[in-house]
Amino acid sequence: MTAPHGRGLLHLAAALDQQAAFDAASYVGPAQLAERGGLDFVTLGDTFARPGPDALAVLSRVAPATRRIGLVPTVTTTHTEPFHVQAAVATLDWVSRGRAGWQLDVSTTEGEARLFGRRHAAPADALWREAGEIAEVAARLWDSWEDDAEIRDEATGRFVDRDKLHHVDFRGATFFVKGPSIVPRPPQGHPVRFVDATEGPARRVAARYADVALVRVVGPAQARAVRAELRDVAAKFGRDPDTLRVLGSLVVDLGDGERAAEPGHGGGGPRQTAQGPLYRGGPVDLAELIAAWHASEAVDGFHLAPVEPHRDLERLVNGTVALLQHRGLFRTFYPGSTLREHLGLARPANQYAVTGGAS
Repeated sequence: MTAPHGRGLLHLAAALDQQAAFDAASYVGPAQLAERGGLDFVTLGDTFARPGPDALAVLSRVAPATRRIGLVPTVTTTHTEPFHVQAAVATLDWVSRGRAGWQLDVSTTEGEARLFGRRHAAPADALWREAGEIAEVAARLWDSWEDDAEIRDEATGRFVDRDKLHHVDFRGATFFVKGPSIVPRPPQGHPVRFVDATEGPARRVAARYADVALVRVVGPAQARAVRAELRDVAAKFGRDPDTLRVLGSLVVDLGDGERAAEPGHGGGGPRQTAQGPLYRGGPVDLAELIAAWHASEAVDGFHLAPVEPHRDLERLVNGTVALLQHRGLFRTFYPGSTLREHLGLARPANQYAVTGGAS
C-alpha cells in the first residue's frame, strides 16, 4: 500500500551541481536554501567521465547540516561493486536519518572502463540490465537485516539476533552476492531509488525498480505519454503504478530580473538543448508552467537544474516556489521527516521477515 497521492501533491526538487567545486562546504548553503523552500530533495550528479567530487560523500557532509530535505547522489552501477554501493547508500540513509535517495546511472565509454581496467565498455542496454539487477540485489541486501535484528544485549554480549539476518544468494549476469549486508536495515527500509528514464534502455529499469523516474521532455503532451508508458510497464511488472513518481527535468535560467519567458520557453514547453530541456525566463512564468503541467497530469512534479547555481536557486526558492506556496499548490512545511514521507511513499515491508526466507 502507498500513501494517498492525488493531484494536489506537487513534488519539487533541485540539482546542486557546481562546476569545479571540490569543497563539500560549498554545497551546504544551497542545500539549506532548498530546504527552507520545502523542496522534496536535492540531487548531486556524478560520473567517471569527468573530474569531480564523490557525490555520495559530499551529501554525507551535507546531511548533518540539514534536517528534512532528501539527499540524492548519483552512484553509477558500472565498474562498482554492488555490495559496496548498497552499503554506502544505506549508510547515507542512517547519517541523514531517513533522507537518502540513490540515482542509478551507467558508464558507457571506453575511457571510463580504462580507469578501472576490469572490462571493456558495453552497450547501454546491457549496462542497464545490469543496473536493474543491482537495484534488485540492493533491495534484498537492505532487507537482509530485519528491523529488530540488533539486540545489543550487554549481559550476554550478543549484538545481533542471527536468526534475523538473511543470506540473499543473488546471482546476476556479472556478479554474485551472498549477503547479508554489513549495514543494518536503513531507516527508510529502502532508500529511494531514482532513474533518469528519458532514454529507452533506462525506461524499463525505471518502471520495474525506481520509486522516482526523471524524464527530460519539452512539453506536457510528451511528458504525459512517457508517464503513461512508465505506469503501464510498472503494472506489467506487478507494481502498483501509484508507487512510481514521474518528475519532469528542466534546466532553468531565471536571469537577473523578472521577464516574460522567451519564445519557445514558456507554457508551451521549453526548448531542447544539448544540456536538456531549457526554460529561460522569470520565476513567475516558471510557476505558471509548473502549475499547468501538473494540473494536466503530465507529471507529478519537477526536478530543476539551475544554470547559475546560486543565483537561479535563490530565485527559484524565493520566487517560483514562494508563488506556488501562496497559491496553495505546494506545501509550506514538511509533513514528515523522511524522503519517502515527502514523496508519499510507504516504507517497504521486509521481504524476508514477511516470507520467512531462509537464512
